[in-house]
Amino acid sequence: MPCAKRRGSTQLFMKTENTDLNPLGKEVVHSQSYHPDHLYPVSRAEGRNEIGLGKTLPFTGADIWNAYEISWLNKLGRPEIAIGQFVFPSDSPNLIESKSLKLYLNSLNLERFDSVAAVRTTIAKDLTDRAGRPVDVVLYQIDDYAIANTAIPPGRRLDDIEIEAQSYQLDPSTLRTLSEKAEETLYSNLLRTNCPVTGQPDWGTVVIQYQGPRIDSAGLLKYIVSYREHTGFHENCVERIFCDILVRCNPEQLFVRAQFTRRGGLDINPWRANYDIVPEFVRYVRQ
Repeated sequence: MPCAKRRGSTQLFMKTENTDLNPLGKEVVHSQSYHPDHLYPVSRAEGRNEIGLGKTLPFTGADIWNAYEISWLNKLGRPEIAIGQFVFPSDSPNLIESKSLKLYLNSLNLERFDSVAAVRTTIAKDLTDRAGRPVDVVLYQIDDYAIANTAIPPGRRLDDIEIEAQSYQLDPSTLRTLSEKAEETLYSNLLRTNCPVTGQPDWGTVVIQYQGPRIDSAGLLKYIVSYREHTGFHENCVERIFCDILVRCNPEQLFVRAQFTRRGGLDINPWRANYDIVPEFVRYVRQ
C-alpha cells in the first residue's frame, strides 16, 4: 500500500543542493533588484518518506498559494500592485520555502516591466524552474479580485463535539470507523501545526470529504487536535492527514484540503484526493 504505517512525528529540516542560498533560520538582506535565486526549493521526498510514501503516490492534488504583497514598477517607473495565485502540482519534485518566496517577490519591487503579462511570465518561469513542474500563475488587479468573497467551509463542523483532549502530539490511533457507510463532508477550524523553520504556529481550516465506512467524528476531531504540537510544512501535514485517514479508515474516495491563515503576506492551501476532482478555490472566513 502506498501509504504505509509509520513512526511518530519528527522535525523536518529539508535538504537541497543549494545550501549556500538556504534562507532557513538565517537573517537575510532584501534585494534591491530582481533576484530569482532567492527562491529556495525543498524536496518533497524527505517529508514523504516520513509517512511511508513511495514513488507511486496514492493521490493527486495541488498547493494553492495566494500572495497579497506583489508590487513592481511599470515602464515609466510608477509602482503597480497585484494579488497573485500560484498553483503548484502535487507531483512536482520540490515545494518552495515560503520565506524565500516572499524575498523573491520583494526583489521585484524596484524592477521595471512592460506589462502585467511580463510579470506573470517571469514569476511563472522562475517558480516552474524551482518546483520542477509547470506552476500556474494568475495575477489579479485589485479591482478584479473579490476581496469580500469569503465563505464558510462546506459540510458539518466538528468543533462543537465535546471531546476530552489529552494529547497534543500527533496520534492517528484515534481514527476509527463505524459499521454503516457514509458519504459526507466534515471540517474543523481547530487545526494548528508548527513551522519547521521558525517554530511559529500555523493556523488552518481542514476539510475532509469521503465516501466509505463512516468515520467516527469524535475520533477524527481528536486526531486533528493532536497536530497542535506537530512540526511540518503545510503540504506535508495535509499528506499525513490524507494517508492516516486512508490507511485507518479505508474510504473508497477521499479528499483532504487545508486552508491556512495568512503569514508574511502569503497563505497556502494544499489539497489531495484519490479520485478525479479539481476543486474550485474559495477563501474561507479566517483568510
